[in-house]
Amino acid sequence: MRKSHPVRRAVLATAATVSGIVLLLTLKPGSDQGSADAAGSAVPPAAAQSPQGGAQALGDGTVTGDAAQTEYGAVQVRLTVSGGKITKAEAVQSPKGGQSDQINANAVPKLNQAAVAAQGAEIDAVSGATYTSTGYKKSLQSALDKAKAAGAAGAAESGGGSAADASAGDGSAGSGQGGGGGNARAALEDGTVTGDAVQTEYGAVQVRITVEGGKITKAEAVQSPKGGQSDRVTNQSVPRLNQAVVKTGGADVDAVSGATYTSAGYKKSLQSALDQAGG
Repeated sequence: MRKSHPVRRAVLATAATVSGIVLLLTLKPGSDQGSADAAGSAVPPAAAQSPQGGAQALGDGTVTGDAAQTEYGAVQVRLTVSGGKITKAEAVQSPKGGQSDQINANAVPKLNQAAVAAQGAEIDAVSGATYTSTGYKKSLQSALDKAKAAGAAGAAESGGGSAADASAGDGSAGSGQGGGGGNARAALEDGTVTGDAVQTEYGAVQVRITVEGGKITKAEAVQSPKGGQSDRVTNQSVPRLNQAVVKTGGADVDAVSGATYTSAGYKKSLQSALDQAGG
């Protein structure tokens, strides 16, 4: 009887092992979302998309992102923005049926809370809801892009006076007695005073005012956010804020549309300068 060669047996065994591995790798994941998500639950955090460094301010209002398709259904996110910040996030669409109902009842509220806390799309996937989380973040980013576009459009409407044309009351802004409002303002001492630097998410804002004859004759920002988109926003908003201060004679000026953070920091520093001037 002829004996098999040892080398031939080793080759055949190796070939069988490789074939088995290939078959295992080509198996399609189960159609159940729970098992599929569990297999992929160890998802790293989303790449940071920091709003710092010149990102556009969000326009106020409600925006709905594009629907993101997943293997188990569409996910679509709606954002509510107020004062340039996300105040509410909700999934108007999410996978339905079977185990998806249970998964999303747990995952979606966590994703909504994370979006508000992070003020952006830099949120982690919810364990066990990988597909829903991925679709949620895609739609969330779409909504953010729309909100940023709205903010940029509002900022571009310069010259309209939507923010800088703050009401000057009855025109007696610099007088010691406030007209009609009942809020008496102390006369300002002549000179130049610089308010405290106020930190914002995009950088410090610091205001200096010049007072002559008890009235503000000049306002200027000696510090303001710099870099990237902040340069454009600051160049467009700060001159309008300066003009509004001289016109109103105080800190009762409106925020410039599309420059919410700069406006808020400006007014805080302005109030500090007014306090020092005796106003």
